[in-house]
Amino acid sequence: MPHRPVALVLASLLVLSACGSDPDASGGKQDITVWLMKDSATDEFVSRFETEFERDHPQLDLRIQIQEWNGITQKVTSALASTDPPDVIEVGNTQVAQYAASDGVTDLTAKVTELGGDDWIPGLAEPGAVDGKQFGVPFYAANRVVIYRKDLFAAAGVTPPKTRDEWLATTAKLDQGDTQGIYLPGQNWYVLSGFVWDEGGDLAERDGDRWTGSLSTPEALAAADFYKRLQALGDGPKDSDEAKPQQTDVVAAGQVAQFIAVPGAAKLVAKANPDLADHLGFFPIPGKTAATPGAVFTGGSDLIIPLASTRQDGAYAVVKALAGEKWQVELAKAMNYVPNRTSLASAVGDDPGAAAMAAGAVNGHATPNSPNWAAVEARNPIKEFLTAVLTGADPATAAAAADQVITQALNSGA
Repeated sequence: MPHRPVALVLASLLVLSACGSDPDASGGKQDITVWLMKDSATDEFVSRFETEFERDHPQLDLRIQIQEWNGITQKVTSALASTDPPDVIEVGNTQVAQYAASDGVTDLTAKVTELGGDDWIPGLAEPGAVDGKQFGVPFYAANRVVIYRKDLFAAAGVTPPKTRDEWLATTAKLDQGDTQGIYLPGQNWYVLSGFVWDEGGDLAERDGDRWTGSLSTPEALAAADFYKRLQALGDGPKDSDEAKPQQTDVVAAGQVAQFIAVPGAAKLVAKANPDLADHLGFFPIPGKTAATPGAVFTGGSDLIIPLASTRQDGAYAVVKALAGEKWQVELAKAMNYVPNRTSLASAVGDDPGAAAMAAGAVNGHATPNSPNWAAVEARNPIKEFLTAVLTGADPATAAAAADQVITQALNSGA
């Protein structure tokens, strides 16, 4: 694991103690540079935030710079190793552990209560914490829901189900003639992950400093069995994911009763087939009981503060504002996101897709919190495991093979 030079860390702390968020030595405003990712917020949101933040913090001059996702990992890694990084950086929620491993991210554990951390969505809060310390502050969340054809449901005499058993029964009634009960590609590993979490399992387990793949556990095998039963109630390919072919194009053809995606996918379907625009509805992925929605992978972003920033107080002021109630509600409405706090779910209640997403977000989860998780996704043996199960291979044997790849990837360099 790489470490920051001790001298650099001490120098940063000395400058911080001397400067804080006070104006610079010339008596002017202090510049605060913020990296936000492209399409994370509208131009209008960014402009309004800059204006109002500077009004409320007259000693600070906010400079928001929009970054491209392509190549961002190396760019952030380099920034964290520099002596003059940006002051706040938006990062993918599953990337926090990777960046924290550089020892270049400020520990914000002492600020969690002040930031409303007791109310944070678990799927954002958990990956932001590494070894008991909070490095990432939840910025926004998004998760999958079921997007369904209201007209086809009505014709079949069914309503959105609340439990997994009801979901199977409902989907079987819809899977008639030329209509697919559900379009579920065989390699949608995000959906499988939710089923694994519902069963009480995980994709990998940690024991001390060592990780072990856990698809061969009874919980994960039960999840794979449910995935297989659900996937059989449609014609989704067994050897590809939702991008091959694009599942929204398949749904737009008009013969799919439901599919699993983020709510924004409904707009892509309607764009391809405007006749379906008024027929699309949303409901949370059903859980094992009606009391709790199905577990979902929570995607989204966290905010981090580079340790080498000499403007820690100003950086924290930005994080506090962006993570606070006012701007969380504004961002959720502008982008159809889930706010970072469970208590703010009602703020998006006027949008049916966002409301379904917010309802499901209470059971949100993240991938195993390892800095090496990206290596697992690059190889992605979970997809191969699913295809093997769906094509008749022994699930336990396929799971053991996938676990071997996951274990090796997560312990690389350990």
